[in-house]
Formats: sequence, C-alpha cells, structure tokens
Amino acid sequence: MVKKITILGSTGSIGRQTLQVVDQFPGKLQVTGLSAGKNIELLAKQIRKYKPLAAAIQEEKDVTALKKLTAGLQTEIFAGEKGLTALATQPVARLVVVALVGFSGLKPTLAALRAGKQIALANKESLVVGGELLMAEARLQNTVIRPVDSEHAAIFQCLQAGAHDEVKKIILTASGGPFRGWQKKDLAGVLPAQALQHPNWKMGAKVTVDSATLMNKGLEVLEARWLFDLQLQQIEVVVHPESIVHSMVEYVDGSVVAQLGFPSMLFPIQYALSYPERWANNFSRLGWGEKRSLNFEPPDLDTFPCLRYAYQAGELGGTMPAVLNAANEIAVEKFLEGQLPFLHIPVLLEKVLGRHSLKVKPTLEEIMKADAWAREEAAKVLK
Repeated sequence: MVKKITILGSTGSIGRQTLQVVDQFPGKLQVTGLSAGKNIELLAKQIRKYKPLAAAIQEEKDVTALKKLTAGLQTEIFAGEKGLTALATQPVARLVVVALVGFSGLKPTLAALRAGKQIALANKESLVVGGELLMAEARLQNTVIRPVDSEHAAIFQCLQAGAHDEVKKIILTASGGPFRGWQKKDLAGVLPAQALQHPNWKMGAKVTVDSATLMNKGLEVLEARWLFDLQLQQIEVVVHPESIVHSMVEYVDGSVVAQLGFPSMLFPIQYALSYPERWANNFSRLGWGEKRSLNFEPPDLDTFPCLRYAYQAGELGGTMPAVLNAANEIAVEKFLEGQLPFLHIPVLLEKVLGRHSLKVKPTLEEIMKADAWAREEAAKVLK
C-alpha cells in the first residue's frame, strides 16, 4: 500500500531531505501536501514534480504568484495559519511530517493529531512548548509520535530493547558544534558565518546556531522528557564529536543500548516514514574496515550555559519552556542579522526568563500568550 504523506516545511533542510527519501521509494510513498514559508520558487518546483492535492504558502500576498507558477495543475493553494491547518488535516494524508521551524509548528501539529494523523516530528519546539498538550492528544488518539531528530530517533529505536520501567536513563549525544573546546574569550568576536560551519551535519541556519550554543541539545532534553515520558534527571547529555553514536539508553541492569550510523538525516527521516518497517536504501554507510575512534566528554556548561537554562526551564515547567524557546528564537535571529554578539545569546535568555511570571499547566492560549510576551520582552532587553 502506498503511504500518503503531507510535508509541512518542504523547502527547508528537513523537508528537502524528506523528498529525497520519497524519491527512493516511489512505490511506497506519495506526497499529497506541501507547505513553505517564503520560498515560492522552490515550492512551485516541488509542486510541479510531486503534484500534491494541496499546498500552502505563508503569506496571502504570495498566493497569486504561486498559482501562476503552477498553472495547469490541480493543486489547491492555501495561505497563512489557516492554510497550514487545512493542509495538516487534509483527509487523504495518512502521515504528516512536521518540518517547520520554531514555535510555528505547535498549532498544526496539534491539529494534525486531533484529525487522527500519524506524526513524524522534526519540530522539537512543538514538544518543548506544548509537550503536555501534544502527548495527551497522542494518547487520546492512540498514536505514536515518530521523532525525526537523529538523537530522538536513536532513543526511539533503543527503547525497543526493554520495557519503560526498565529504563534507568537516556544519554543524548551532542557533537559540540563548531566551537567545541573554545573558551569564552575565544567566542567574543564570533561571526554568523563561523557559527554556521557545523563539522558534521548539514542543517538549517537556526538549528545550526542552536547547536553552536548547545541550546539545540537543551531543546532536545525538553523534547525527550515528553516524548519518552521521563524525568529530567533521567536525561543526560554527553559530547560525542564524531556524531556516530546518535544516542543511548541505559537500562536498570547496567546494559547500555546505542544506535550508531552514518551522520545523515536521511536515516532518521526514512525510519519515521517507514516505521515499523525498515526499507533497504542506497544511502551512505559507515565503513568499519578503517581505523576509527569514538570519544565522549561532558558538556562545558560554563562556556555554553544555554543547556543549563533549558534544564532549569524544564524543572520549573508550565510556560517557562515556551518563554525560553521564544527568547532563543529572537536571540538567534538577531545574531544572524549581526545585531547581537554570540556571547549575548545566553545573556538575553537569562534576562527574559528572570522577568517571567510562571503559569503552571497552561492552556494552548496561555502558551501562545507566553510566547508573545517573551518576544516582546526580548525586544525590550535588546534595546
């Protein structure tokens, strides 16, 4: 049976790689929906190639241009938040790949779950800010959220080796990013171009900067807490510069199960699409005939305090993770624009977190208000 999928964020890094996986399996996967932010030309090219039933663009003003570029096709064009929700809930799709960036992924993910869709989640921020809401809906729908992040995909596979109550802890591996081993004095004049030079992975700008600050790993800790129903103290982070061991699970008997593989997002994307099956592919493989070493070290939380702030926000819970995420999105945006020094990213986060009045067990509306407040507060701090 052909599995029909919708890809939210098809022009981004994960979205484009998801389509690479689709190309590998024409008899198994069919694209029924695509969405993009502002990259009209690439979205139009994708629509012409995959001929989905529907597509969505971020701005209403771009609909006319997109329709002109896809003239003669039967693809229905939507726009804005309503359009994204319509795409996430279209009846024909069985699986929705959420490859959106940041807070924007929460509402369409929740809508897709409520519509009974299977979810392949590459948008960690959805679980960071609304994990309790999303997981409650997933349980209600009796569906499993399939993680696309390489670390969570690894944990997802390692957990198949034992029962939930047999898990002592999980170990999330971090590459350390482009500045592993640097001291604060070395980071003072870091430029965006340097932060975007990740040693192992090809990712979008936002997640690459998050990797450089270790905030990406902090967001992954908060994601793992909800995704795998664990306490924060059961989640450990270790730096593994080779990015071969994608993560590990330690069981109560002392056994550690690890998932290893070539550092490419194609593998976790494919497993999220094929689960519970495994399909043969022609992607790059690890060569075990060559000399190889695997190294592990603790993260430097003094030089890269964003990871510590993530744990603290997670301990406080409620709206605090949403505030952390929103402030970080603003900080990264301003850093990439050259308006905020690299070392001031965690400074901005600390200030915004310290000014927030926590709301416990927030509703979706309260989460959205906390997100908006944090963005406004971050702007005030920046001034």
